[in-house]
Amino acid sequence: MAHQPVPPCVSLRESVQVYKEHCRMAREFHQVKHEIAVLEDRKRKLLAELVEDEKVAMEIARLEEEFRRLTEENRILVTVHNERAQQLERLCPSSRTRQDSS
Repeated sequence: MAHQPVPPCVSLRESVQVYKEHCRMAREFHQVKHEIAVLEDRKRKLLAELVEDEKVAMEIARLEEEFRRLTEENRILVTVHNERAQQLERLCPSSRTRQDSS
């Protein structure tokens, strides 16, 4: 709905003043309405960015946890490997000597 000022009664100074005030207020109204639309669009874009940032943060946390878990698993596997290698050396010292000389 367009807000058009009612034309003034030019013979009355107060009517002309009210008309001018109404024109000014109509301009301000349209300017504020435009600013609200721009700000609402910006808000929508920022909310979309926030959702994306939250998804990225969740993925980073998941990857950090996976890295921690795999690092711990790797540490355990290296320890077990070293223990088994020592056991094998104790159980078969002559096979190690033959392998070294080949």
